Amino acid sequence: VEEPVAEVAPEPVAVATTVAAPVAVQTAGPVPVRRPPPAKRRGFTQEARVAGHKIYLRTGEYEDGQLAEIFVDLHKEGATMRSLMNSFAISISKGLQYGVPLEEFVDTFTFTRFEPQGMVEGHPNIKIATSIIDYVFRVLALEYLGRTDLVQVPPDDEINLSLSPVDRVAVDYKNGNGNGKHSNGNGNGNGSGHGSHHELDVVAVGAPVSQTLTPEPEGMQPAPQNDGGMSAQLSGMMGDAPLCDVCGHLTIRNGACYKCLNCGNSLGCS
Repeated sequence: VEEPVAEVAPEPVAVATTVAAPVAVQTAGPVPVRRPPPAKRRGFTQEARVAGHKIYLRTGEYEDGQLAEIFVDLHKEGATMRSLMNSFAISISKGLQYGVPLEEFVDTFTFTRFEPQGMVEGHPNIKIATSIIDYVFRVLALEYLGRTDLVQVPPDDEINLSLSPVDRVAVDYKNGNGNGKHSNGNGNGNGSGHGSHHELDVVAVGAPVSQTLTPEPEGMQPAPQNDGGMSAQLSGMMGDAPLCDVCGHLTIRNGACYKCLNCGNSLGCS
């Protein structure tokens, strides 16, 4: 007698189910907005020479006097160099119009060193630059940020940053300083008899030296002069100090020029 065979139930087949992963919601970051300069805008043009190469720096300003764009033109340079400087100026202008602070550009591009570099002619405050870009941002830092630490000859008067460079020039001309800020000793009068004058202390020729000096008050000793020697000289060094072209030693500031402490060579003064 055949025994009945027990039926085996088929094993359940696992059905692969795909679980949709949660989609991460991406938050859009702030979108920069360009601030276009006005169609008719003011600015200034600075002509100078860096190591004998003539450079024209032109600026454009917003209505409030802030820097909006720059143009750098090189006189009688090759097409490659001119195109590179034009492209660089356009990129800086775009960054300024999209909100990049001028301070960021100044800190990034000052002390950039490449040829041409050397003595600067035609600018009253900047006398040495390590490159064309270094010169450009030294000028912009002085005119728009009041950075006198980046120039070799600081201006006599404090820069009024509430006025744009164009307005400062107009004020100088209005005050009778259009031909320079230094008086020639003849006064700054306008012909009406109300000109300013300078009083000079006259000392008789042949008078004893003791009579020409102001006596010290009793009980007070003259302050000793602290001659720092080498430390005082090294404190005047700048980051753009060039190397001596004779011995290769590092130079230090000596007025508007540079002096080598090793061999005594002077750069730009002789």
